[in-house]
Amino acid sequence: MNKISTKIIIISLLTILISCQNKNIKDGKPNIILIVADDLGWSDVSYMGSSFYETPNIDELSKNGMTFLNGYASSANCAPSRATMLTGKYHPYHGIYTVRNSDRGNRKTRKIIPIETKTKLELNHFILPEMLKSKGYVNGHFGKWHMGPKGYYPEDMGFDINVGGNENGGPGGYFPPYPSVNKNLKMDQNEEYLTDRLGTEVVKFIEKNKENRFFAYVPFYSVHTPIQSKPDYEIKYKKKKSDDFHNRADYAGMIQSLDENIGKILNKIKELNLENNTLIIFTSDNGGIRSISNQHPLRAGKGSYYEGGIRVPLVICWPGEIKSGSKSYERVSNIDFYPTLKKIVGYDKEIDLDGEDLTLIFEEKQLKERELYFHFPIYLEPYNVHKDSGTDPLFRTRPGSVIIKDDWKLHKYYEDNKIELYNLLNDVSETTNLIETKKEKAKELLEDLDNWLKVKNAPLPTKLNPLYDRKYVDSLMYLIQKNKVFGKVNKNESRSDLNPF
Repeated sequence: MNKISTKIIIISLLTILISCQNKNIKDGKPNIILIVADDLGWSDVSYMGSSFYETPNIDELSKNGMTFLNGYASSANCAPSRATMLTGKYHPYHGIYTVRNSDRGNRKTRKIIPIETKTKLELNHFILPEMLKSKGYVNGHFGKWHMGPKGYYPEDMGFDINVGGNENGGPGGYFPPYPSVNKNLKMDQNEEYLTDRLGTEVVKFIEKNKENRFFAYVPFYSVHTPIQSKPDYEIKYKKKKSDDFHNRADYAGMIQSLDENIGKILNKIKELNLENNTLIIFTSDNGGIRSISNQHPLRAGKGSYYEGGIRVPLVICWPGEIKSGSKSYERVSNIDFYPTLKKIVGYDKEIDLDGEDLTLIFEEKQLKERELYFHFPIYLEPYNVHKDSGTDPLFRTRPGSVIIKDDWKLHKYYEDNKIELYNLLNDVSETTNLIETKKEKAKELLEDLDNWLKVKNAPLPTKLNPLYDRKYVDSLMYLIQKNKVFGKVNKNESRSDLNPF
């Protein structure tokens, strides 16, 4: 073989290699990283103005991407929010309305019998990672799954690897042995804190798949209970000036660890020169627990369908495609992630999805008029009867449905057909019910909501609870008002009534 032929072969091989390494760039399909914090509230990041919590890496994402000021989770608690995000379909489709049982709270205080909830995401759903896998993505799951027992784990639903995901909603602890975390997360003495460990596993996955097209789904357990910070971080925040709304040092320490590990992921992307070909979404699965971190000016927190329970931090970063430092006031939801990514990766087959493609917003255009819907035909008991600011002291929320249209928000409750109407532009705290002064607007939204419920064949709770005891309720409310009852109110009930998660 002569020298010229050898050179030609070498050049050809280099060309093929470069082509393979840059296939993502050439076909326009980015790597995708979806980071979902657990129970992180709307204002629990410093780019939203918190002076106590420190999130420089999340802030960097905000500076380099688009920040959604009116970003929503599709549900006010963990499992249903994740199910809707992964299916791109509202709750009547997958039937997951809450975590475990739906008859939450003291049985004597429930007027009606709630709808039963499913406890697993059925395998027949064609969920987001499966769609991406069909387009050539290598899929990795790192952290909380919470979508069903063994047989319904991430590896059964489109993920190539699963690190730390199982049916449990919390880790049981952030230091070894992480009692509720999947057994496939082997102990590593070099990194004991769970959030650090998950961050390291994501980095390993990115390094291993740098020449592939990858999807990293990173649902950190943080900042879900138990509230456990690294000791030195907690000491740091105990010395720092707090305010009336953000003041828990251990919670602040957990947020710092979460942010540091997001930074670890971002640094690896930069190191491998993948920054311009990687789309990153950062959000939370629901609002923060109000008794831990007050989301002022939003009302209530996790488990409530007031804004504090469903409005969440949301940033999408994609250099070259999304303007750096841009902001959107459009009302969007995690139900929109699936149709957006479907458009970006070029999946052409028809899929019946409820969300909207957000790429128009990336181009700084407006979405067509749309509504957001929330259907929650069950009960959620209180965390704290004095601090929750939910529907009433006995429940974070009672069975109901919600519609948001433009700046208007309507709550419909099924126990007594109570209607609440708020203008979010003027009253984001949802303090002034306008049902008496804006009857035509309420009628319009109620008709839209009822029509949606019919179209979706949404199950409605209509059966009365024979165990409901009005006198018992009145006595409880009296004791709460007199400050004779603190925290939960169900100490003498069954374990299911006591579980706050």
